[in-house]
Amino acid sequence: MRKKIIVTLSLLLQLTISTSYSNTSKNLEVSRNILQSREINLNLKDVSIKKIFILIEQQINTKFIYMSDQKFLENKITIAVNTQDLNQVLEVLKTKTNLDFKITKNGILVKELNNTQQKNAQDTRKIIGTVLDETNSPIPGASVFIKDTAIETQTDLEGGFTLKAPSAESVLIVSFIGFETKEQIVGDKTTLTIQLKEITNNLQEVVVIGYGTQRKKDLTGAVGSIKSRELMERPAINVEQSLAGKIAGVNVSTNSGRPGGRTSISIRGFSSINATNDPLYVVDGIIWTEGISNLNPNDVESIDVLKDASSTAIYGTRGSNGVIIVTTKRGTKQSSEIRYDTYFSINQLPASRNLNVLNSKEWLSLEEEVYKNASKFDPIGFKAGKYIDPVEKRKAYLAGNTLGNRELFTLDTNGIPQPIYDIDWSKQVFRTSYSQNHNLSFSGGNAKTNYGFYLGYADDNGIIKESFQKKYNVRAVIDQQMKDWLKVGVTLSYVRKNEGGVDDSDGSYNVIRNVVEMVPFIPYKYADGTYGYGGDYAGLEKLDNPLSQVYENNILFNSNAFNGSSYANFKIFKGLEFTSTFGSNISNDINTNFSSSKLQGGTRKNTAQISSNESRFWQLSNRFNYSRKFNNNHTINALLGTEKQRFNVLSWTAATSSMPDDYYSFFNLGAGATPVTPSSSTNSYQMESYFGRVNYNLKDKYLFTLTGRFDGSSRFGKNNQFAFFPSAAAAWRLSEEDFLKNNPTISNLKLRASYGITGNSEIGSYRSLANLSTNAYIFGNTMASGSAIGRLANPDLQWEKTAQYDAGLELGLFNDRINLVADVYYKKTSDLLLDAPIPASSGYSTVTKNIGNMENKGLDFTINTINIQSKDFSWSTSFNISFMKNKITALGANNEDITYGFKGGQILRVGQSVGSIFGYVRDGIYSTDEAEQAKAYGKLAGDVKIRDFNQDGIINAKDRVIIGKGIPDFYGTFANTFSYKRFDLIIELQYSQGNDIFNNTRNSSEGRFGIANNYSTVLDSWSPTNQDAVLEQVRPTGYSYYMDTRKLSDGSFIRGKNISLGYTLTPSLTKKLGLSSLRVYASAQNFFLITKYFGYDPELNNYNTAFSQGITYTNYPKPKTYMYGLSVSF
Repeated sequence: MRKKIIVTLSLLLQLTISTSYSNTSKNLEVSRNILQSREINLNLKDVSIKKIFILIEQQINTKFIYMSDQKFLENKITIAVNTQDLNQVLEVLKTKTNLDFKITKNGILVKELNNTQQKNAQDTRKIIGTVLDETNSPIPGASVFIKDTAIETQTDLEGGFTLKAPSAESVLIVSFIGFETKEQIVGDKTTLTIQLKEITNNLQEVVVIGYGTQRKKDLTGAVGSIKSRELMERPAINVEQSLAGKIAGVNVSTNSGRPGGRTSISIRGFSSINATNDPLYVVDGIIWTEGISNLNPNDVESIDVLKDASSTAIYGTRGSNGVIIVTTKRGTKQSSEIRYDTYFSINQLPASRNLNVLNSKEWLSLEEEVYKNASKFDPIGFKAGKYIDPVEKRKAYLAGNTLGNRELFTLDTNGIPQPIYDIDWSKQVFRTSYSQNHNLSFSGGNAKTNYGFYLGYADDNGIIKESFQKKYNVRAVIDQQMKDWLKVGVTLSYVRKNEGGVDDSDGSYNVIRNVVEMVPFIPYKYADGTYGYGGDYAGLEKLDNPLSQVYENNILFNSNAFNGSSYANFKIFKGLEFTSTFGSNISNDINTNFSSSKLQGGTRKNTAQISSNESRFWQLSNRFNYSRKFNNNHTINALLGTEKQRFNVLSWTAATSSMPDDYYSFFNLGAGATPVTPSSSTNSYQMESYFGRVNYNLKDKYLFTLTGRFDGSSRFGKNNQFAFFPSAAAAWRLSEEDFLKNNPTISNLKLRASYGITGNSEIGSYRSLANLSTNAYIFGNTMASGSAIGRLANPDLQWEKTAQYDAGLELGLFNDRINLVADVYYKKTSDLLLDAPIPASSGYSTVTKNIGNMENKGLDFTINTINIQSKDFSWSTSFNISFMKNKITALGANNEDITYGFKGGQILRVGQSVGSIFGYVRDGIYSTDEAEQAKAYGKLAGDVKIRDFNQDGIINAKDRVIIGKGIPDFYGTFANTFSYKRFDLIIELQYSQGNDIFNNTRNSSEGRFGIANNYSTVLDSWSPTNQDAVLEQVRPTGYSYYMDTRKLSDGSFIRGKNISLGYTLTPSLTKKLGLSSLRVYASAQNFFLITKYFGYDPELNNYNTAFSQGITYTNYPKPKTYMYGLSVSF
């Protein structure tokens, strides 16, 4: 599988790059555009025009064409332009001379104007213009205004505008969301055509960093970014799923396919064992403590992921796991816009992922085989009558009618009982579901005010009956320029979620497990209306049938979340600003669970439970920003700030059982005859922080960043509540050096390096403190209760610290037609929190200490290419891949192994990675020729042969070894985007290679013979005539609980992540319809999966921890989705 993935990806990548290179030669006609886009810097006083021409020729590799004896060449002028393109510089020259210019393929023609022409060029005039995109399509609603004036307008549906310019030196500023803002001098023209360039992955792109923004070309750290348009290419129900596969080094794993199912994100591996490995989420400058699942993807403007210590150190104790910064959409200085986005989806269980289990005849035949083998594996029990002949048992059911009118069997013509039912539980429980999503927004603004109002509704129905999630989003934003020196803004959002469905917890007897393990000859309902269950047939586990669980387990989750923020920005003097930001997250979650008395064949008591979780968080940040440029060579940006945070959560649970009627459900817990003692808890912490950052830019070539944060947290021991987290970074833009500046091949080349220390404070609020536990005891003849210290305090408990080194390369070729970014990193985490053993004389076995170390090494690689770009057709490619290796380097003084998980099936061991899978190596099945060898181990022919690693003649825990790992060797995505005229096509593949999965579902369903249903693989079980079988001989005495290699699967995969075809209507047609734009599309997500994994999906796990990607047990499958959508603006 690994070789196939590597070969396939290599071929695809080579084809893409070679196509891109070959098309470069075919597109040399764009050289004029390249020439015009190169930046020119001039700062000259009283210099001749000839000298100015020479300097421009040197900077952009062109020439001016004129008669050598022209007198104007000796005229002297003063000119100052900074990083402007050729057109802009020529417009400045026009205003300072009586010259006109024309760009040709041979150079720049220079023409001298007469006095009348020059005077007319300087008069106030009416300007008529058109704003177009790169495909020459009009841009309606673009903002056009004259710099340093109040003169402004917007373009009409055909991209046209009209305004009066005060002089020839007037500068038009044209902007539209999603495009680069362009400035153009009016000059002597009265008719203008202005072409805006769409913002793509270029150096002028602005990215959001901690407490600020920065041009991409000025970054010294490793930051990955995606914009709104990329998110909209793959519509998703939540932002985490939208992020999957978009940025190298960011691993997004969907832990459950149910609506609202868990999604875990890790950035550059794992930094902790007992603390969280989740990244920090920051939305519009405010930390979101509950993650970003509540955020509407349609409201997102950009997502920036901070990966290295240079980027994350500004967040100090919360930066070890990386930072995800989300910027939401706001109003713009454009005409008002109403936008509506919607899609309808069809969701199905992929046919290739359906699990094959035994039908009724196969299971009953297997039961008979189990009975026959009982005499071999349990001769004493068999002789004592412990086992009943299944055929006779079924005849007894018919003769005694033990189930009344709930019949299971009927006699055939030979008098042999045959099953009445043959239920395919998968078909009964799974369904084709339909979902819908609607988003409506109102936005706009002017020179002083921007506003936006956003509404969202998502109705997501799962592929298991009765599972759903409904989500309602409301968000309002306003930004107001109160004075020239004061700007304020407010953001308010509210989200309500209603979720219902099925229990998909870790391996419990839930719906998904019972789809596999419920026998097929017991029906959903009998003729009398009662539910069938395992207790209806002797010897079976008393499992509820899964469809009865769907309808009689009422599981509801209701959530209300409010997020608000406000800011005030003060311009104190030129270059110095002060910003104060306040934000708050308030959420209230209520979970209700009711199980009907109709379950278990009507023999069980009904139960009801309500739990609530109310959390409050607020954050106050104050910061000064200073920015100044000196002598056109030195730029300094400095940040100094302080921040306070406070969090509190209150949780409680109440439950009861044995209510007189199911009617009461969870609405009247007091009606239960056996109430459960209610419980409650509270949790709070607070932080105080001081931070700063200095960026220094020398000549746009040499970049330096120093960052530091001083954090204090109530979570840690009183002796270590404060810590300092520094970082330093440097970058060198070689493409700005003289030896590369005008290189026709290399358009951008930058080297980066950084080092920093970050922390992890997410350990729970009271780990440093002793706690009290309540216990009952006998005092005299009376039962009494009391309290005792349940855990020792550790006043020296401190942050886990991660030191990270990063080296990066950014390379642009052929005017950035090929863009490559590569980063290598090394992360070392020290002071890991672990439970350390202490002398038994203390009365305790362990105390929490900082005693562990761990490291991560990796490579993040991304390449983006523009393979073909012509008037009607374009093709671009994006490829990213991430390599990561994790290793534990210390586990306390004795470096003792720590086992955890099901049957101790995972292990933390020095020298190995987290998520290592621990178990036995299966060497096949003992044959009849190996009976003596089997006997030495207390086994028989037909038993599993386990490797005796220590050769002590005993198979026990000492023979367990590391048999796999849950962390992949590498993962990434490969995407291609095509456009032809008004059509667009996106094909996106996702891949992962090198991880193993311990399949607990297989562990359960390839054994447990005679008590539950099995995978059809058990039909290939050992027998004297089938000694090459893959499974042991069936027997009635249970099954092998060995965590062995048979249950291990290769978790590598290639997935068809998304394929989408869209069409955008022409402006003329949208105008006739009274619209600004209209796009329709159809897409398929998860449209194919290539994997050796035996189960629903290799990405799924239901243990919801950082290291559980390698463990799976009865997961809610991920659906295949067909989507049809519409985006329209007015």
